[in-house]
Amino acid sequence: MEFIDKKVVSINNLMLKFRKKKCSPKNLLILFPHCIQNSQCKQNVRNDLNECKRCGKCKIKDLLEFSEKYGVNISLATGGRVALQRVMAEDIHGVIAIACEKELRTGLMAAMSKAIFAVPNLRPHGYCKDTDVYLDEVKEAIEKFLT
Repeated sequence: MEFIDKKVVSINNLMLKFRKKKCSPKNLLILFPHCIQNSQCKQNVRNDLNECKRCGKCKIKDLLEFSEKYGVNISLATGGRVALQRVMAEDIHGVIAIACEKELRTGLMAAMSKAIFAVPNLRPHGYCKDTDVYLDEVKEAIEKFLT
């Protein structure tokens, strides 16, 4: 099934490149899973991203900096329903979604009407723990939506 998940993500991203969807910063959302937070961190960023001390032990610091630099929305997803609710908000026209391929596939199917660029996370410690992301992919996706 993981093979299919990867293909769905790949095809979605290819189709999005052909659509050349553009939106303003206020209508773009970076959505990422809570498992990007370092598991040793004591900060409660699930409830408030401002709790992040930006220590650099995980990529939340970098994602927050992208949000500030480009003026885009950012949200941490604690689960699929929360993620879908945020993605489907009327004011969101474009999404950069970071997650494992399975979650991305599920979200893409549920939110087909939205322009979503899917960025698979890296899982050096397995699923749902201390995941990572290629920041270059996130930055490139932001710039494609905004230019």
